[in-house]
Amino acid sequence: MVLEGIRVLDFGRYIAGPFCGALLADMGAEVIRIEKIDGGEDRFVAPVAADGSGGMFMAANRNKKGMTLNPMKPEGREIVKKLVAGADLVIANMPLSALKQMGLDYESLKATKEDIILVMMSAFGAGGPYADRVGFDTVAQAMSGAMFLTGDGDKPVRDTVLFEDYGTSMFAAYGAMCALFERQKSGQGQCVDCSLQLTGVNLMNNLLIEEKLTGKSRQPQGNRSFYAAPADTYKTADGWVVISVVGNPIFKRWTTLVDRPDLLEHPSLQDDTARAESVDIVDAVMIDWCLCRTNAQVLEELDKARIPCGPVYNLSETLNDPQAIDQGMFSEFSYPGTKCPVPVADTPVRLSRTPGSIRTPAPTLGQDTDEIMTNLGYDQDTINRLHEMRVI
Repeated sequence: MVLEGIRVLDFGRYIAGPFCGALLADMGAEVIRIEKIDGGEDRFVAPVAADGSGGMFMAANRNKKGMTLNPMKPEGREIVKKLVAGADLVIANMPLSALKQMGLDYESLKATKEDIILVMMSAFGAGGPYADRVGFDTVAQAMSGAMFLTGDGDKPVRDTVLFEDYGTSMFAAYGAMCALFERQKSGQGQCVDCSLQLTGVNLMNNLLIEEKLTGKSRQPQGNRSFYAAPADTYKTADGWVVISVVGNPIFKRWTTLVDRPDLLEHPSLQDDTARAESVDIVDAVMIDWCLCRTNAQVLEELDKARIPCGPVYNLSETLNDPQAIDQGMFSEFSYPGTKCPVPVADTPVRLSRTPGSIRTPAPTLGQDTDEIMTNLGYDQDTINRLHEMRVI
């Protein structure tokens, strides 16, 4: 596997740090998830297992070993140094001030291992007036402008998907790979600094550019596209579908499908921008066309016309989608205290020659602590004593 032989210490919490570690673990890195003695708060969000472990934890910590440790105690600091001495990467998503308190800032890590790579994530980055602020995904959604534009305008609405967290995870994994590649040439480590806010402005950049250059102040408009039409969710006789008519070739096929070739000559519908600004004209046609057909009929006819579309699934339908099943998008694992196997999504990047894989479920609390401590050179009596001291 691509990252076989790379060792990662994951001090992450919640999503941004842990999911970055999961992406690296999927590709073969040995990732050690390091938690508080009684378990990190993120372990117990939306519990689904007898021990309180939740789905978010299971998704973001697959393929990892699990260790408990208190790095604030002197003995814990020594264990951190031993771990760092044998590691390639350290992942931590917390403000720089917290990293310094734990001895996990880049200068402290570098003093232990010269070529170590620190992948740090925080709400606002390591510098600037907000550097010591804490924040979660929704804060970044709000400050990126995304939350303002989501919903129908009654009030700002967050996205259910925590895209700032997951986006930061992916950017951090990308940064980690770049730093590892550069280290092969220079022999030096470095700090990879990612933030939820920077992720947010990257993902919103097209709208921010438009705002700056045109002054066109976009307002919330539900599921309608800002840039094309018809592009929205539409009610059918028995459900909902999403349809995206983007570009003149697709629009021409759409007019044929709905038997409205006259719309091709309509002066207000000559390109995507014009159609988005005259959305009511095409939406009225699309709404009527969908309401007299079932979901299955709508999707079959749209697909035959090569128009992008899809059903609006509930969660059960997503799990049972034929494409997801055929393509093995979920791996199922037993986890202590769950009523059925846990469906863990497959690694989102598939390499043809050296693919990653989901090999093991998320670790139970402290599952591999003793094994890791033994590998660091601690004897069993010392390990037992450190357990009693609640260092591990």
